[in-house]
Amino acid sequence: MIGIIDYGVGNLFSLESSLKYIGAETVITSDPKLIEKCDRIILPGVGAFGDAIDKLRGTGLDKVVIEEAGRGKPLMGICLGMQILFEKGYEYGVHQGLGLLKGDVVSMEGRIPYELNIPHMGWNSLNICGENTLLKNTKDGDCVYFVHSYYVTDCSDSLIATSDYGIPITAAVQKGNVMGCQFHPEKSGKIGLDILKAFQEV
Repeated sequence: MIGIIDYGVGNLFSLESSLKYIGAETVITSDPKLIEKCDRIILPGVGAFGDAIDKLRGTGLDKVVIEEAGRGKPLMGICLGMQILFEKGYEYGVHQGLGLLKGDVVSMEGRIPYELNIPHMGWNSLNICGENTLLKNTKDGDCVYFVHSYYVTDCSDSLIATSDYGIPITAAVQKGNVMGCQFHPEKSGKIGLDILKAFQEV
């Protein structure tokens, strides 16, 4: 069973629908005991880094995520859920993330060419750059759907794919059983479903 962690931020039901479409048994939950029983867990998220990590810590689910990942359970973060897997986020201040992966989350402003819009919104192709299991069904040039204004830097030890938005933007990461997508697989058509299938098979 795949547990989608409900901590007050995230488009949970479209993700649940996509997982059910590929035949995955799925539950949306904030119950630590149920999360522990799940074979895999997904940490979704939309909004601001500080708000998300505060809500996760406020529920005590941060400890659950860290403990389950430490036991080797496959964990995938999506969009903001991926970002809070890292060490620090610099959105409206400096915020400590979960620290499961090395790297920082920074604004695109001042880093991408000025003529490009922020947020980065829409379809963009993937450049796969590291061995992994999450993108085993995905190939260079496959397009996925992004919506974000911040991105992860200094994450070379987990980087598995980038996307070009004036500069290489971190698109997907994996280190062992901890993985993440900056884009939304549940909004990325067949390519996204193939990524969710790969996670189901990790």
